[in-house]
Amino acid sequence: MYRDPEAASPGAPTRDVLLVSAIITVSLSVTVVLCGLCHWCQRKLGKRYKNSLETVGTPDSGRGRSEKKAIKLPTGGKVVNTAPVPGQTPHDESDRRTEPRSSVSDLVNSLTSEMLMLSPGSEEDEAHEGCSRENLGRIQFSVGYNFQESTLTVKIMKAQELPAKDFSGTSDPFVKIYLLPDKKHKLETKVKRKNLNPHWNETFLFEGFPYEKVVQRVLYLQVLDYDRFSRNDPIGEVSIPLNKVDLTQMQTFWKDLKPCSDGSGSRGELLLSLCYNPSANSIIVNIIKARNLKAMDIGGTSDPYVKVWLMYKDKRVEKKKTVTMKRNLNPIFNESFAFDIPTEKLRETTIIITVMDKDKLSRNDVIGKIYLSWKSGPGEVKHWKDMIARPRQPVAQWHQLKA
Repeated sequence: MYRDPEAASPGAPTRDVLLVSAIITVSLSVTVVLCGLCHWCQRKLGKRYKNSLETVGTPDSGRGRSEKKAIKLPTGGKVVNTAPVPGQTPHDESDRRTEPRSSVSDLVNSLTSEMLMLSPGSEEDEAHEGCSRENLGRIQFSVGYNFQESTLTVKIMKAQELPAKDFSGTSDPFVKIYLLPDKKHKLETKVKRKNLNPHWNETFLFEGFPYEKVVQRVLYLQVLDYDRFSRNDPIGEVSIPLNKVDLTQMQTFWKDLKPCSDGSGSRGELLLSLCYNPSANSIIVNIIKARNLKAMDIGGTSDPYVKVWLMYKDKRVEKKKTVTMKRNLNPIFNESFAFDIPTEKLRETTIIITVMDKDKLSRNDVIGKIYLSWKSGPGEVKHWKDMIARPRQPVAQWHQLKA
């Protein structure tokens, strides 16, 4: 009987079955190897991503040094909290990692965060700004009466937390002493140069002053900032009726300074906008309009114009000015001026806005001033921070003119 040699014997696998089994076995092996390789790559990449997040979330040493160094800057005697808000830094840093930015943008963001953290008008200050007025500092003094010699003694001891009146971020304070209603006779302390916490310890005697007249007077102290080239700037005042003081012995007082009676409110207001362009390294100052300006002329009006000075490290860099508006206490200017300011110089830059009264026959009069920087008063600092935080957008704000 003939038997086909290729015919499979009963129960033996055919060649096709073996080939399919081999293919399946090889496919499973390749799949297992690929799965293992993918798992290994995923674990490596995940570890690297985690390390990169940890590295980015840690402040670099350079920034740490700048914050410590900035903490030493004068802040008017207030403690500056440089501690970051919990949970905020990792989010900001991760965003910075995933979104590539130019070196100028990184510097602007770093500068903005430092301004928000270190400037006098911090978020905590702004939270209380609506319910409390600007801090003008306080003064310590003592007063007493010698009945045997009919002499009133006033001792000016010291002041604390005075505001900066000069564009350099400091003041040159001194004190004037009056016995109201008499304003003709006054006494003055010495000027303390560049000092926001001055110590005078000076004693003044009003001799030959009967007690009956002393109790009818009001002790009036006015703290001013000495200015060599222009009129002294008032800082604040304190008044105390002497009939409410026990003058039989020296009484010492700490009194908060209040705005002077001839303060900024009567000088008017100025509306201006600031626009910072970090890519162009420029600030555009737009002088929009003023209202309720103080009348400087005999006819009860003024001829106002505005000077804009760019200052860097106490040095004048550039000046611009508007046209003069004749006989107008509510002028509309709408004039813009561009200043080139590199990003790295913003911290040392001050813009001084001065509203002047034009006078043909004599020297022009100063109606009021505004100092714009990261270390000015609360209102000015807020405007400066808003400008930094919103680049390429004009930020407008009303400002009270100050003496």
